[in-house]
Amino acid sequence: MTMRGLALREITVRQWFSVTTKEVKVGFVNGIAVAVTCAAGVYFWSGSLGLVIVIAISMVIAMVAAGFAGAVVPIVLTRLGQDHAQSSSIVLTTVTDVAGFLSFLGIATLLSGMLEAG
Repeated sequence: MTMRGLALREITVRQWFSVTTKEVKVGFVNGIAVAVTCAAGVYFWSGSLGLVIVIAISMVIAMVAAGFAGAVVPIVLTRLGQDHAQSSSIVLTTVTDVAGFLSFLGIATLLSGMLEAG
């Protein structure tokens, strides 16, 4: 939404806060939906409640981070005078991958006592 809005000049850099807030909210809702779906599959597959919690929480965090980055990165690139459509895809992919990877490993480390050895 952000890149299209910037390209069509429907969104200005001054609207960054409202755009970012909206994208984070959408990321949270999407994260909850994906977390519930993945949690059901993980529980069916592994039967481990600890693994379900780790996957579900990390999915929500990753989706919120993706929404935040999806709003902020194009706006920052536009503000810096760069082509947001050309430059933001690699940054967004990197941020989303790193956030997902670190949230999964971090939460798994914090909740390692709940994970069953198997």
